[in-house]
Amino acid sequence: MVPNPSHFFLSFTLLLFLLSTKSSSQSTNLDPNQLKALRSLSVPTGKDPCSPLHKITTCDSSTPFHHLISLKLINCSSDVTLSQTSLKALSTLQDLQFINCPVSPIHFPSELSSNLQSFTCVNSLKKLTSIWLIRLRNVVSLTVSHVNVSASGPSIILNSIKNLHTVTISHANLKGVLPTRWHMNLTYVDLSANQLKGKIPSSLTELENLVHLNLSSNSLNGTIPNSFGNLLSLKNVSLASNALSGSIPKSIAAIPGLVHLDLGSNQLNGTVPKFISDMKELKYLNLERNNFKGVLPFNASFIKKLVVFKVGENSNLCYNHSTLSSKLKLGIAPCDKHGLPLSPPPPKEDFSNDTKDHEDDDSPPPKHEHGPSRVVFGVAIGLSSIVFLIIFLVLLSKCCK
Repeated sequence: MVPNPSHFFLSFTLLLFLLSTKSSSQSTNLDPNQLKALRSLSVPTGKDPCSPLHKITTCDSSTPFHHLISLKLINCSSDVTLSQTSLKALSTLQDLQFINCPVSPIHFPSELSSNLQSFTCVNSLKKLTSIWLIRLRNVVSLTVSHVNVSASGPSIILNSIKNLHTVTISHANLKGVLPTRWHMNLTYVDLSANQLKGKIPSSLTELENLVHLNLSSNSLNGTIPNSFGNLLSLKNVSLASNALSGSIPKSIAAIPGLVHLDLGSNQLNGTVPKFISDMKELKYLNLERNNFKGVLPFNASFIKKLVVFKVGENSNLCYNHSTLSSKLKLGIAPCDKHGLPLSPPPPKEDFSNDTKDHEDDDSPPPKHEHGPSRVVFGVAIGLSSIVFLIIFLVLLSKCCK
């Protein structure tokens, strides 16, 4: 039996309709209240917000409606406002990010605050307080950068959020001192570019799982704790641009996987320890702008394996010119035979300045000894006068005859 072409066409049309209906239903599978909340926040919802192609939202697979678990708000327009209604509808979120969204912050609904496990705020929400942040009591990852944070110090924040694994509070005008008590589950700490002062507490070195530590660009003083080498998991550390003094503790040699060591722009002194050259994983080393002295203990092979090496502006530090080539441009002088920096060569004499030196001197100019003396000059004048007188008398006698 030959199939009827019209039946085939109708069946194909019906299949397309069913597929389009299914696709349409899938595009509306997000909870309607959450869809409305996204629109109020000017989040594009033309495509399915739960599609993997939608890069700013992520949904779960719950039924009959999907729910948002991740939302990234980027480059918000100036007319966007956060409302309690929209935030309450988004209480299923576990990850919330504000990036370049300088909108006014409001208190998050308690359900949203307790559900969040990751919170990011970069150049957004204008200003935050420690009280606002500690309401995020269950977050595991906290990032606040380029936002003013009003707090008496980082302690109240770090000690109140007990599940933190990674924390970044940088460029936040944060004042106070470093905590004396830390949660042992911390693996990432970045408190750079603030106004923190005081010493680095030895309790920090008890964080055996810490991989990344950045305390740069603060006003920390005192010495680096001798127990710093207890941070056996550490791979990246920056203590640059502070007022730290003293020597580099020997215990740092015990950190097996250290890759990045930045101690630049401090007041560290003493000699540069040779054990640094035995750190096999080290790729970035910055010791510049300190008060180190003596002979740099590194050879060419160690320096060449480094991706970044900075040691300049240590006026009392020098290198062995028989071991290291001057072509390396280290920014320090070669050593003399006593292990001290070679003085710069004296300037070449410039005899063209002799005249200027005499002009600036208060003493009278030197007498010139060449040419006729005053006595000879006087005799010549006397003889000339006598000859003139004789000629005058001869002429006078002729006139009188």
